[in-house]
Amino acid sequence: MRTTIRLPDELYRRVRERALSDGRTVTSFIEESLRESLERYDNPAGPVDFVVEPFEGTGVQPGVDLTDSASLLDLMEH
Repeated sequence: MRTTIRLPDELYRRVRERALSDGRTVTSFIEESLRESLERYDNPAGPVDFVVEPFEGTGVQPGVDLTDSASLLDLMEH
């Protein structure tokens, strides 16, 4: 289907530049962008699991109990 849309000049320039740099048409860029946007609305991402992985050292300091938030606060204040 053909349609006409109005875009601010700066937005159109950015879209055109991105499409050209990807070797695509403006139409294909807009079509893909709209499909991705609709997919996000139709299937919103849930919370992402967050995993903390140590990258250095051997673990927590002696006497630190990560399951006791009160003692952690005490340690951080001193």
